[in-house]
Amino acid sequence: MTANYKAELVGVLGYPVAENPTGVMQEAAFAAAGLNWRYLTIEVKSEALPDAFRGVRAFGMRGINLTIPHKVAILPLLDEISPDAAMIGAVNTVRREGDRLIGENTDGKGFLRGVREEAGLDPKGKRIVILGAGGAARAIAVELALAGAADLTIINRSVERGQTMVRDLVSATSANARFEPWAKTYRATPDMNILVNATSIGLFPDVNAMPDVSLAAARPDLLVCDVVPNPPETRLIQTARAQGLKVLTGLAMLVYQGAIGFEMWTGYTAPEVVMKDALAQAFGV
Repeated sequence: MTANYKAELVGVLGYPVAENPTGVMQEAAFAAAGLNWRYLTIEVKSEALPDAFRGVRAFGMRGINLTIPHKVAILPLLDEISPDAAMIGAVNTVRREGDRLIGENTDGKGFLRGVREEAGLDPKGKRIVILGAGGAARAIAVELALAGAADLTIINRSVERGQTMVRDLVSATSANARFEPWAKTYRATPDMNILVNATSIGLFPDVNAMPDVSLAAARPDLLVCDVVPNPPETRLIQTARAQGLKVLTGLAMLVYQGAIGFEMWTGYTAPEVVMKDALAQAFGV
């Protein structure tokens, strides 16, 4: 039998991206599945995205993840966008189908699995506040709306961006959603069931940063979620824990969205336990 030394390539494009731990879990998953695949962590500034994506095509890469700031900018460069990703207006995963590169969004689905399976909470009928209006916030809001959330409030410093997100969300899902400008400290209220930080505040290396929120008036069973995976124990998560609130770290969304991406790329069932263990070992948690 002829030896084959050619590895299949996937990876992530982002800026900054050195702190992104996705490669740790995907490389572990490839090894567990016996696949000669490699996951490349590639730093790409906004102005270089078109050239980088031409490289993805030229290298015959099997797929790619997109992170800040490319989840929306990638849209016009794709051959096709899945209905879910089009509804969200952002892409975090690209898969190859022949010579075509197709945009998908696994962020919201991964987050929803984390809420249901890790936190043991069904978002149906719940009142939810989302901090941020970027690609991750859009994906999470769409999935929560489709899951039957009773009320969604989007908090964002850019009024135009926040209003646009709410308008698109209502148009796509008929959700009961509204926008509030984030002009001062946002104070959690007792009627909230879930609070989601969908911003990058607290992401390494700014580990001491925390969204400008107060949890003083939160209900005792409020679920506080952070999408920041590195570090998993963000200051927001630490603050919520210290107050006795339920928490969901960014590792849950990272693992579940990554598992969906793994299956899209390879056609194999994702070894989720291996992926979780790899991240836990990397972060010492």
